[in-house]
Amino acid sequence: MIRVAIVGCGKIADQHVQAISRIPGSAVVAVCDREPLMAGQLAERHGITGIYADVGAMLEAARPDAVHVTTPPQSHYSIASLCLGAGSNVYLEKPFTVTAQEAESLIECAEARKLILTAGHNYQFTPEMLAMRRLVHDGFLGGRAVHVESHWSYDLSDTSYVGPLLGNPSHWVRQLPGQLFHNLISHGIARLAEFLDDVSELTASAHQSVQLGRLGGQEVMDELRVVMRDNHGTTASFCFSTQIKPGMNRLRICGAANSITVDLASGSMLRHTSRSHKSYLTFLMPELNEAREQLRNFGRNTMAILRRRLYQDAGMKELIERFYRSIASGGSPPIPYREILLTARLMDAIFNQIRSPRRGHAIEADAD
Repeated sequence: MIRVAIVGCGKIADQHVQAISRIPGSAVVAVCDREPLMAGQLAERHGITGIYADVGAMLEAARPDAVHVTTPPQSHYSIASLCLGAGSNVYLEKPFTVTAQEAESLIECAEARKLILTAGHNYQFTPEMLAMRRLVHDGFLGGRAVHVESHWSYDLSDTSYVGPLLGNPSHWVRQLPGQLFHNLISHGIARLAEFLDDVSELTASAHQSVQLGRLGGQEVMDELRVVMRDNHGTTASFCFSTQIKPGMNRLRICGAANSITVDLASGSMLRHTSRSHKSYLTFLMPELNEAREQLRNFGRNTMAILRRRLYQDAGMKELIERFYRSIASGGSPPIPYREILLTARLMDAIFNQIRSPRRGHAIEADAD
């Protein structure tokens, strides 16, 4: 039995508890929040007996095998350090830490204590992303990725999040180095990190949309574009937008032989083959092939829903389950530390550049 504790009892904590409830051999034994009322309400909603306002007291009394940290990122490093010191494995919600230096320190600590760390990049583990990974593993791309594109959108109409952020200059999101970007883009950057090695070139630009300006955006920016290249010549681009409609949550991996598009908004994966056609078939066969791909996605998703394998937080449940398996077996973490570190370093480089623009910024640290 994996004994689990949750630190931080806000909105995302409910999703964690619900995902854990779907995993056999695991149970939430304690919840902790500096605001006792928040901890008490989460515990009451899910029938959890252990309620704490202090992380140290919780670790000593509950002795959890795993701690899920779902607090604002400024506290991730200190809480994770405390949990690792007490012998607990740690799941850190995104962003993993505020800086790459903090990420490196935590990973070194976990490795020294033979504990497991993971990042809350649950969108890496949706059914369509797992299907994409199997194709890549089987050589569908024809070798290393030549180019990778990641799109990530956020809807400003969600005033429950944007309103408090804009109305309070001291809001924790506005205290992050990357502000709004810092709290939202790690999912999209992590998808790129999977296919990149040491990044030697990176150029980022950011601005504020007219819509956010009308909402009283002040210094907050909400449109970000990034291009990069690694030491093997693989190029990548990242687009974060609050303005693109419909919103895009998409990954495209382009290979020397074939390419793949994953659309996480619709739970679909498209295979693009490099077959050539003669005459007018050039204008007919690509559409027919894409229709077949979409029909295959329709069938796969329909069966997954009927079999209760596809639901809103399927990616989170899959990631958590793999995290627990790695704890039980002493195996590798579900997300390689190389990818977690590269994601953190890319985010550092992006935020440094949009604060002090200069072309061709290189990642200073090795991502191995």
